[in-house]
Amino acid sequence: MAARLHRHASELPSLPLRLSASRIRLLGATNRPPSALRLRPKSCRPARVMAAAASATAEEGLKKGIAEFYDQSSGLWEDIWGDHMHHGFYDRGVTASIDDHRAAQIRMIEEALRFAGVSDDPSKKPKKVVDVGCGIGGSSRYLAKKYEAQCQGITLSPVQAQRAHNLAVVEGLADRVTFQVADALEQPFSDGQFSLVWSMESGEHMPDKKKFVGELARVAAPGATIIIVTWCHRDLLPSEDSLLPEELNLLNRICDAYYLPSWCSAADYIEIAQSLSLENIKTADWSENVAPFWPAVIRSALTWQGFTSLLQSGWKAIKGALAMPLMIEGYNKKLIKFAIITCRKP
Repeated sequence: MAARLHRHASELPSLPLRLSASRIRLLGATNRPPSALRLRPKSCRPARVMAAAASATAEEGLKKGIAEFYDQSSGLWEDIWGDHMHHGFYDRGVTASIDDHRAAQIRMIEEALRFAGVSDDPSKKPKKVVDVGCGIGGSSRYLAKKYEAQCQGITLSPVQAQRAHNLAVVEGLADRVTFQVADALEQPFSDGQFSLVWSMESGEHMPDKKKFVGELARVAAPGATIIIVTWCHRDLLPSEDSLLPEELNLLNRICDAYYLPSWCSAADYIEIAQSLSLENIKTADWSENVAPFWPAVIRSALTWQGFTSLLQSGWKAIKGALAMPLMIEGYNKKLIKFAIITCRKP
């Protein structure tokens, strides 16, 4: 699921340096003309090395937190909501009962495919699919059945990968759907392998959005469709350099609960896709179509089954549950946007 939401640039002022004649002699420069004097700046390499090490440590900590969060919470989610670990898609302005929500999650998949223009034509439908941030494999198995495709899913959570595999075996799909623990920013696939690249609500966990989209594009075959469905923050106004302080504060609280790094806007994703020379780039704001989702999740947590399952899940899952009202607040304030971004690799 806000370190780069606004950037701080600092410049060190250029300070004049005057050396006395005695100081020049100490530097061993008395026999050289003034034009030959060269003042060497102190090397900044140690600082860069330390910054890189700190960044790598933070990224490893983030990945560990994400994996543990989903290790703890996936069973709880499956018990109440089934095997699709993402928002549902609803008609705007309608109220939905809890019985509607699993159907709405399937509809989310279908709406994403429709928006991206993925063909059902047997001669054009995708044959190889990658599910980046696969959860317990709900989308992977659905897409494998829908298109009779081979599908590979990756997740940071060993618990999710094992559960996804077990469900594939139960559904008779073990020969067509596989899962492994892997990093979406360093995918274990060769270039140009997949005709459909699918990321359903995993982009928000990526600390480097450009690298993330770059990896999606790398593993996509020429002509492949790339679908990203993700949480974003609102687009900045032309007069704005960053979000408002109170908006940043709210996002930071959500980041802490759901192990999210920096947020970006849908406009940022468009800019990244353009920089990678991807084609047919489209986006849409589906925030109103997912509006019934978080209130329904909260209602499910308040049932006896939800409450007892939550207590058994561990602190990370409890922390995430306590942050659910923050997500609703973000949506209501038009700060959080639920966006789809699709494009095609040339």
